[in-house]
Amino acid sequence: MVFSAFDPAPDAYGDPYRHEYSDYRIYATDGRLLSTIHNDNGLLLERPKEVPLPAGAYRVVARANGYGTVTVPVVIRPDQRTVVHLEGSPAWADRPAMAQSDPVRLPDGEIAGWRASENAAKSSDGH
Repeated sequence: MVFSAFDPAPDAYGDPYRHEYSDYRIYATDGRLLSTIHNDNGLLLERPKEVPLPAGAYRVVARANGYGTVTVPVVIRPDQRTVVHLEGSPAWADRPAMAQSDPVRLPDGEIAGWRASENAAKSSDGH
């Protein structure tokens, strides 16, 4: 799940109070475009679309609130949900513990997610 920046030009015919996450692209580590995601779950809940992917390493290119378009390396592990927060100021359940765990940070220091180890990336894509 990618919580990308909110779309600055939401659907003109949709609910004006409903925020929509901006679309994004998923690339293989070799640079091949795998998918373009319309980041709407189709429900009234303001949650991004869940995208099932096989275990492996990917690059997500998405809009980050306040930073424009960013490229985020992502590791998908078997039977786990991977979440990327780019919408700004997520409510982390245990922020102090997160800050001690070598998180991925945006340029201003805001926590964007957990850092995946290189070993996890290599073992999950077969290399």
